[in-house]
Amino acid sequence: MLAGPKSGSPAPQAATRQPAGSTIETIRSPGEVGRRDVRRRPSQKIVVAVVYVCGMLMNSLDSTIVNVALATLSREFGVSPADIEMVVIAYLVSLAIFIPASGWLGDRFGTKRILLLALTIFTGASLLCGLAQSLDQLVAFRVLQGAGGGLLTPVGMAMLYRTFPPEERVAVSRILMFAIILGPACGPVLGGLLIEQLSWRWAFYVNIPVGVAALIFGLLFIHEHKEPNAGRFDVLGFVLAAFGFGLVTYALTEGPAHGWTDPGIVLPGFAGAVILIAFVGWELRAAEPMVQLRLLANRLFRSTLLTSLFGTMAFIGTLFLVPLYLQEARGASPLTAGLATFPEAIGVLASTQVVARVYPRIGPRRLMTFGLSWVALAITLIGFAGTEANLWVFRGLMFMMGTGMACVFLPNQAASMATISRAQTGRATTFTSVQRQLGAAFGVAILSSVLAAVGTTEIAASGMELPNVTAYQAAFFVAASLAVIGALFALKVPDEDAAATMRPRRA
Repeated sequence: MLAGPKSGSPAPQAATRQPAGSTIETIRSPGEVGRRDVRRRPSQKIVVAVVYVCGMLMNSLDSTIVNVALATLSREFGVSPADIEMVVIAYLVSLAIFIPASGWLGDRFGTKRILLLALTIFTGASLLCGLAQSLDQLVAFRVLQGAGGGLLTPVGMAMLYRTFPPEERVAVSRILMFAIILGPACGPVLGGLLIEQLSWRWAFYVNIPVGVAALIFGLLFIHEHKEPNAGRFDVLGFVLAAFGFGLVTYALTEGPAHGWTDPGIVLPGFAGAVILIAFVGWELRAAEPMVQLRLLANRLFRSTLLTSLFGTMAFIGTLFLVPLYLQEARGASPLTAGLATFPEAIGVLASTQVVARVYPRIGPRRLMTFGLSWVALAITLIGFAGTEANLWVFRGLMFMMGTGMACVFLPNQAASMATISRAQTGRATTFTSVQRQLGAAFGVAILSSVLAAVGTTEIAASGMELPNVTAYQAAFFVAASLAVIGALFALKVPDEDAAATMRPRRA
């Protein structure tokens, strides 16, 4: 005899009822509905990658687009080119102040919360910059924008490394290269078009749709993560880092223009260096330091960091130098110079797909050593190309440099965190962001100083002032030397420590 369900027995997961005149309706238990809703949510790997790419795209686009707009801003506000540089300096100094605190803030308050806060600040400040009615307002809003950018990249990177296991980081790096490379490469071209066809305000408005989309997507789908042992906030460490990095960034940015012997450069630079020394001493003694300097004892992390530092100096320095050379020495327009530089991005994106396939067999050490050696050769050839060389020569050499940098970007990004624990990931990405910021600042400062020391103009026998090609050649050769130094550091990268990133991906 069949018995009905007893009291307290589990209810069936699905039943059907068929009212008269209606189709069959399936009744499902709340548990089954919950499981179906979870299955419909996008994977955290997709969510984190999308939000991070959007954040990186905004950050990288912003810097190059604003550089293109400086001349227009100078005319708009009726100030000198020296005064309008505060638009760039304010942003860079603000970045340098907030990056060191980003790791602790993400660990303590949650990476989702801080990332969404950073997106809100950066996007809102972009809107305010576009609405600015005076230079003072624009500079103030750029400081706010720098605060958002300083939190955005390290926290997003920490989420990325916590979401993707080591064996999948090569694959995701192939996607992330689009944001990291396309932003700086497209910035001059996109900025020139927006400013010519619309106005300088669109150099900032262009961030808003990307930022709003990333903010909504992240708010809906990103999972929160906090570190249980984040510790107390290192107030003294933050103050020392803010003043030290801020003053050094200011000196590096303004030194080439004003001269390294100018008291307005020497005093901030010296004070910043002294404060940073005090910062290092304090962080090594503090029980709960804001920046974990002891991570530098990790040989894989240290060697990849130094390789990336010199590679960034050579790469960003050359990206600054080539458009300047084409415009000043060859008389090319800004748009023509930007288009001649753009093949570098195509070289990176094309070669990244190949590098990702050979990385598990070759490893990071040999790939990065070859890549930086190849970059050094390309930059040297650019230096030998005279003012009469066809523009396609420069385009080809920029493509060549891009193929070499692909052998640096992807292996470095994949291998650098292979031996960093999940708990230390937030603090480690802070190091990476500081290194990129300082690498870019040092690269531009060094090459600008070479140009200033040699002199970018010379007086011909007729008394006419002509561009001094020798100054640009000297700067290109210095950039090539920086790439060679990076290659020497790459030789020290231990492939065996990065073995986890060289395993085949799990299905």
